[in-house]
Formats: sequence, C-alpha cells, structure tokens
Amino acid sequence: MWSGRFSTLYMGEAWRRAMCRGAILRLRLFRHTVKAPERLTVAPTDLRAVDPHVAEEILNGRFPLAGRLLETGGKSPFNFSLPSRSFAVRLHSFGWLRHMRTRKSDLHSSVARSIVNNWLSLHGGRIEGIAWEIDVTAQRVIAWLSHSPVVLHNADHGFYRRFLRSLAFQVRFLRAMAKHAPPGEVRFRLRIALAMASIAMPTRAGVLRRAAEALDQEFDSQILPDGGHISRNPRVGLELLLDLLPLRQTYVNLGHDLPQKLISGIDRIYPALRFFRHQDGDLALFNGATSTLATELMSLLRYDESAGDPFKAMPHSRYQRLAAGRTVVIADTGLPPAGGLSRTAHAGCLSFEMSSGRHRFLVNAGSPKFAGRRYVQIARTTAAHTTVTVDDTSSSRFAPSDFVSNVITDGVKTVSVDRVLADDGRDVIKASHDGYLEAYGVLHERELTLNATGLIITGCDRLTTPEGKIEGSVRAIARFHVHPSINLKQIDKESVMLTAPDGETWLFSSPGSELLVAEDVFFADASGICGSDQIEIAFSYPDRPEIRWFLSRKS
Repeated sequence: MWSGRFSTLYMGEAWRRAMCRGAILRLRLFRHTVKAPERLTVAPTDLRAVDPHVAEEILNGRFPLAGRLLETGGKSPFNFSLPSRSFAVRLHSFGWLRHMRTRKSDLHSSVARSIVNNWLSLHGGRIEGIAWEIDVTAQRVIAWLSHSPVVLHNADHGFYRRFLRSLAFQVRFLRAMAKHAPPGEVRFRLRIALAMASIAMPTRAGVLRRAAEALDQEFDSQILPDGGHISRNPRVGLELLLDLLPLRQTYVNLGHDLPQKLISGIDRIYPALRFFRHQDGDLALFNGATSTLATELMSLLRYDESAGDPFKAMPHSRYQRLAAGRTVVIADTGLPPAGGLSRTAHAGCLSFEMSSGRHRFLVNAGSPKFAGRRYVQIARTTAAHTTVTVDDTSSSRFAPSDFVSNVITDGVKTVSVDRVLADDGRDVIKASHDGYLEAYGVLHERELTLNATGLIITGCDRLTTPEGKIEGSVRAIARFHVHPSINLKQIDKESVMLTAPDGETWLFSSPGSELLVAEDVFFADASGICGSDQIEIAFSYPDRPEIRWFLSRKS
C-alpha cells in the first residue's frame, strides 16, 4: 500500500506534467507570434574543458559522446538511432559545440552549422521527446548562445534568421516551463539560461529585470547558507559555477546591473567546493556526485576570490570534515533531501571518504556518468557506500514507481551529530541515524576520530536499541570501498594493507574481527564503471553489536 507521502508525490508529479502539457499546447498554438531578434548582442564564454580530438572525430563523422561512439559516415547524427539516453541528452544539448571552437576554421563552422540545421529540420518544430526536455533545452540555449560564433561564421541570411528564430522560441519555451520545472538543479539551470538569453539577445528592460529577479530567487531557495546545494550533491555547485561565472562576466562586460544575489551566491558556493575537495583534487562522492575533470575544477578555482582553508563542517548541508597533516576525512551526517529533490539522492547516511597525499583511499562507489538507470539505482543503495548496511537493505527506501523517478519515500528521519576536540588533539565525530529503527528496531551509531598528526584514524560502528530488547538477531555489514587505484594485500584475518601508486601505505585493521576482501564496483571512474575492491566486516545484534577498526599510515 502506498504511503500518504508517496501518494502526495505521485499526485504532485501528475499535476506538474499536466501543466507542462497545457503550456506546450499553448506554445504550439501561438508559435507563429515568435519574432526572431535581428542579432545576438554577445556570445558568453564557456569554461568547460575542450578537446581538439573530439572536434576531429566529429569532422570525420564519428561522435564520441557519453562513453559511446556513433559512426555516421558524414551524415547528421540525428538521422540515426542513438546508442543510449545519455548519448541523446549530450547530443541534443549541443555542449559538444565547444570542441568545434578549438580551431577556428571554415570547415569546423560548416560542419557545426550543418548539424544544427539538421536539428532544426527534424526537431525544431516538434516539441516532444528528449530534445525538448526542460534541462536539455536549457543546456542547448546556453550552448547555442555561447558558441554562436562558430555556428554563424559565414552563415547565409536564411540560416541566420532560422537559427535566431529557433533560439527565441526555445527561450519562450523555457519561460513557459519555468513554473513547472522540477525543483533543484534543472530549475536553476533554466533560470541561468533565461538570464543569459536576456543579455545576449536584444530585449526589453523589463524582461532583463525579471530574469535577474528570478535567478535571485533560485539562489535564495537552492544555495544554503554554508554554500551547499539543497540536493546535497557536491558536484551540483561545480556545474552551476561553470555557467554562473560566464554569466557574471557577461553582465559586467555589457555594463548591466547584476542580479543582486549573483556575486554573493557565487562567493558562497566556492567554500563548499573546497570543503568537498579531496587531496587528489577530485570532489567527494555523495548523493549523486560522479568524477570531476581536474581541468574543470582548476578552471573554476582560478576565479575563487574567497580563498581560505576549508570549513570543518557544513552545518546546513550536514557534512563533517576531519583534516590533519596530509589526511582528509569527509562524512555525510545529514538527512536525504525531501520530495522531488531526492530523485538523485543516495542512501548513504553516515558514509565517509578518506584521502591522503595525492590519493583517495576509501570512497563511496559514486554515481555513473553515462550508465543506464539500473546501475544508477544500484549506486544509490547503502551497500554502495562506506557505511553499515543492516540485513542487506538500504537505510532509505526508494519509490517503486518510475512516474515519480524513484524519489526517497521512507527511511532516515533523524540524524544526531556531536563533535568534540579531545585534550590530546584528536578530532572526534559521533553520529547516529534511525534509518533501520522502524524495520529492525536498531540505530546505527558511528564514531570517527583523526589524531592531531593525521596518521591514525579510529572508527567504531555499533547497533543500539533505544526502545528495549528486540526479538531475534539483526545482521549488519560494515563496508569500506577502496578506490580502484589502491592496491590491497591481506596480511591476516584482522588486517589489510592499502598501497597507493606512489608507495604511500596505510594499514586497515579491526582487532577481533574477520576482514573479508571482496570484489567491488566503482561507478564514478572518469572512463566508466570499473572494478575495485572492498573490505567487509560482519557483526550482529545482540551477539556482537559493536566493531572497532583502525587506519594507520605506515609509509
């Protein structure tokens, strides 16, 4: 039987989709009223990494997108059956145009223009499918504006007008969808696209002002006081900054008044990025985060005017960070986001990641960039995180309906956190969650400690019963996912050696426990899903409700 919360989500999503259909119908009826602007005012910059090899592949009729390759033999890719949904999203959003700007040649422009022209013929007049999903359209508007110089170079007047007319209609589509866009990153990107269009295309002062005010509202509703995003996904801040920084610069270059929250909002996001940044330069893998290109992160950090040491905690995003010497531990001590915002959230409460030197040693499995829905859902389970799983179930449960996109409907309701600095300099986090209380009658409590030199990490995981003794026993497994670059060697049943490529070595041990080294999957590798290892420790309530484990650096 569906819970009341799930029924509310279901009805809300049904109403949102109905409103979208109504808005699309009105757009179709009045499409002829859209007028193309005479010109574009400016082409905003694009901070994302470019690859000349991708441009050459496209020139040769090969499209390497989303981990797949489509051979077109020189024809338009839109004439083919596309290899995956992720590929289709990348293709229709046109972010790949940035690679075509690596060499400013007539050939690059001609090929890019031919592909855009084919899209206009096949999809420009049909508001349906992946091509017209809200987020895809917002990305395409940003890409077309940013890379209009390569598309319009040497273009004839007919294409020029057709291109601008389509841009104007896509902007009108986004304005119509704004009230019905899913909450979170999609809505924020839509507002960025509309703000960018309002200054890159000639428009009335009122339109420019309303776009700025709407963007301000997203900063207020989505960026928490500590700089984290309401989705609790560390990577969302990076994705937003890649569009917000060019938007800010474009406002400045054109002499427009900036949205009131744009500068302060950007300055608020940067400390959160530093908080989640590991020693190897990548971001922590929580709540849907995946691998980050080092060039992307470095390109953003060059503009960081709020530089400083990372926070010890993010009280609104509910994360904790232990750091000493060369060692960093980042822990998730928060609730999953509610409602539609939980569509990409993970059941990883009290999970943590650990890095030292230039390497991540213990991680969460992360979220795959380009894999299908089945792998994405597996990555969201508690077992894919460095934390404790009870009875092989997740601490939060996902809706069984694709209609509401597997939102979290039940599970963790309360997380308690206490942090103290011991007299000897040890930094201690004590936390617990109730995700297993209703089903199994137990709380999971975790304690993490980092000594003052950063050379010793101690941990304790226990199951407790706040409501008295329960009948029967409860099985649990503590999993410690090891980064694929780390080599494991089991020393004895109680200890395992972890060695990084440069020789840095840590000993993982759990006195009185039997450690099992098992095969694992790392979803967030930049090259795609790959194999790795994990360390498992089994325990149970009431027979052995507590385990203690240690990580100590050896070399």
